[in-house]
Amino acid sequence: MELVRVAAAESQRDEVVRATHDRLVLFQCTDAETVLVAASLVDRLTSDVGVWLTITSAYPAQLAARDVATLAAIVPLRHVVVEASTRSDEHADVVRALLTNDEVNFTNGVAHIAGAYNRPAPPAPVTVWRYDDERLVSGDDVLTQRGVEESDAGELTFFA
Repeated sequence: MELVRVAAAESQRDEVVRATHDRLVLFQCTDAETVLVAASLVDRLTSDVGVWLTITSAYPAQLAARDVATLAAIVPLRHVVVEASTRSDEHADVVRALLTNDEVNFTNGVAHIAGAYNRPAPPAPVTVWRYDDERLVSGDDVLTQRGVEESDAGELTFFA
């Protein structure tokens, strides 16, 4: 499996859409809200897509999970990468826990969630990856960064 992060400005949306035709893209907007820009592509995406989200104190994993669930109802979202300066694995666990229709009671080193719901769950499974030390990790699956190149669509980072 190969995943390609496309880090691009909002003005490069046309090129990002073209990039999704021949590869599975993990879109990260460099100058606007990634989720909002990805949602704006709803009528233009013809294949599965992913998003790359950066968790911060201003944008915690709980809000990212809400955004992922909403975005999955709008576009064919199949992957989300959670990047954080520390504890990316625990932030990814929070996102993963909140992508169900069930009541969530969850505690780890970055969150305490009691009696929460994040309905509706995405209509199709969304694989949650964490970015850690130039690798994408989801359960037993590990993809390693293989290279970076510039294109009309933005900076492409290849993971396989």
